[in-house]
Amino acid sequence: MGEKGPPGAAQRPERADNSSHMLERAFDLFLVVFGFGLIIFVHELGHFLAARWAGIRVLAFAVGLGPALVSFRKGLGFKAGSSEPEYLRRLEQDGAEGVSPTEYRLNYLPFGGYVKMLGQEDGNPGAVSDAPDSYQVCKPWKRMVVISAGVVMNLITAAVLFVVVFMVGLRAEPLKVGAVAPGSPASRASAINAPEAGVRRPGLQPGDRILAINGEARRSFNDLVLATAMAKAEVPIELRVERPGVSMPLTFLIRPEVGASSGLFELGVEPSRSAQVPDFADAQQRDRFAKSLARVGLTGVEPGMRLARVDGSPVSEGNALFAAAVQGEGRPIVARFEKEGRGVDVTITPRPQFQTDHVIRAGGVVSPVEHLLGLTGVMKVDAVSEEARGKGLEEGDIFARLGTVEYPSIAQGISEIKAHTGRRIPVVVLRRGAEGGLEEVTLDAVTVNRKGQIGFGVIDTAESQTLLAMPPEKLSRPGQRGEFVPAATRLVRAPGTRIISINDTSVANFADVRAALREATSRDGGERTVRVRVRRPVEGMPRDEAPAEVVEWKLSGEEVAQVHALGWESPIGGGIFELEQALLKASGVGEAISMGVSETHRVMLSTYVTFARLFQGTVKIEHLKGPVGIAHLGTLVAGRGMIWLLFFFALISVNLAVINFLPLPVVDGGQFLFLLFEQIRGKPAPMVVQNVATLAGLALILCVFLFVTFNDVRNLLGL
Repeated sequence: MGEKGPPGAAQRPERADNSSHMLERAFDLFLVVFGFGLIIFVHELGHFLAARWAGIRVLAFAVGLGPALVSFRKGLGFKAGSSEPEYLRRLEQDGAEGVSPTEYRLNYLPFGGYVKMLGQEDGNPGAVSDAPDSYQVCKPWKRMVVISAGVVMNLITAAVLFVVVFMVGLRAEPLKVGAVAPGSPASRASAINAPEAGVRRPGLQPGDRILAINGEARRSFNDLVLATAMAKAEVPIELRVERPGVSMPLTFLIRPEVGASSGLFELGVEPSRSAQVPDFADAQQRDRFAKSLARVGLTGVEPGMRLARVDGSPVSEGNALFAAAVQGEGRPIVARFEKEGRGVDVTITPRPQFQTDHVIRAGGVVSPVEHLLGLTGVMKVDAVSEEARGKGLEEGDIFARLGTVEYPSIAQGISEIKAHTGRRIPVVVLRRGAEGGLEEVTLDAVTVNRKGQIGFGVIDTAESQTLLAMPPEKLSRPGQRGEFVPAATRLVRAPGTRIISINDTSVANFADVRAALREATSRDGGERTVRVRVRRPVEGMPRDEAPAEVVEWKLSGEEVAQVHALGWESPIGGGIFELEQALLKASGVGEAISMGVSETHRVMLSTYVTFARLFQGTVKIEHLKGPVGIAHLGTLVAGRGMIWLLFFFALISVNLAVINFLPLPVVDGGQFLFLLFEQIRGKPAPMVVQNVATLAGLALILCVFLFVTFNDVRNLLGL
């Protein structure tokens, strides 16, 4: 902690920053709400103009829902509230001579809107009229045009917005691979033409440029995310990839898997990173980021610096650092960062890669587990919040007991904490004592909050020790059916076991264990037996005084091959670099129109696919967003600039068109089906059928609205 200035000295600028930030977010929210209003206005304008063309009397043209805030009617002018009462009074007195039957109104709630026509109300099919200019008297095919006009206007609006966006240019993440998660589908897949291309290493690599997804050229990394999330279960995605140094494009067939945090299909790749380290205007943010850089081993690297060289070679991307770690077989990397004539060299030691598989827990919950033949470290406290510190936890504490679990792994520990949500949980930790040894400390005041958290970050003992949690009894391999029993179950008989040596080679952490296993076995595979010296915990006896024993650990040829197949990865995450940006811009008006129409078509199909995946179960209803979630997302997009906001409004316009044309009675699509039935049959559907269908549609939409709004609010509040 640095020295503190006088009380309040550092608080006034922070308040000013907060006030400025709040004003900025409020303005962004205003822009989003105003944009929604315009999109709805355009939709209703389509209905209005088509109704006028068809000769239907329009009673109200409204933006928003609820009572009127202000209204305008030709012959009466502007009014606070609705002019309807005065119009009806004049209609009874003198026929409302010179007064228009159409009221233009802005309602209090800035969501939705409608055009009310004589004899047509979406929520009341019985509101009919036999007047010559009523909705019912108009020919069915003309009414079909009127109903479709709002959707058509939204699609035209979206296309125009996309054209504007691509004429000016949209800065977005290019379709290029950054870091690849170990054990992910992207890391395991092999190119189907790898032998012809001379490629031996499996998986996508940092710097790979994706030329096509499922045979179609795409423009940005978001296209890959969307195509992956919308993929069919068990159906691989085809990627055509250009790789530096490889003479021909590579073709990958990768089957996506459900991500643990998102719940959507993922490949396990991050977008490409530039060589620029982020900088911050806010001094506190800058200081926090500088400390985080030092924590990951980048001592001396300052915010705002740029990665200039990796192992002496000039580089222009942060991907080069990740690629060097993957391809360097564990050799230390020297990275040079520079800024304004100053430079610093940092030596980075690649992290050995371990296996990542899944364990199925109670309730069918699937948890990813990083392990080595089933060996897993014990959960350990990393960063500690004030809440957790008040409960007695300290950074570096190792959990000897958590709830009912002794020496839990991370997955076991998190599961046990969540099982005690809102209750006290028994905790015993191993803590470094005054003389350097580990001492058991019992904590009595540890309570799990309502979010199922205690308030600390987690790591495990794998990097610093060979202390072992009890291995999972069974694991499932991503992309493969069924479960298997990991080799560690034949070695570890009690949680808290510590590995001392392998074939007389002393080991101090999991990296040493991996290296010793590779040395004790053959790269060519084949069954092997290794001698493992272990020390198991004995109750009532100091840990280091428990007797050691040698266990003969038999490994199958497949297990040996798995150990030798493990590579290396960067210990530094992609977050230290800014995302790479590319300008998506048309070369002329013609290309901009082509790109705009193509993007409109793509988004429209993607929205329909989303609903299809909802029924298939690969996309869940909690992934959808309601008005609250869309408004929040819009404020975040607004922070990226006006062009991104226009792009966002184009997406919303397409989605509004698609949702409005779903076959539900209370939206345009359902009304269109009733009219199509009337056109073919020669008379409308029975009123009882229309009423029942309308009530069912209203109930469905209300339930979905309440559910997505509840999720939006919960996510916004972090509950």
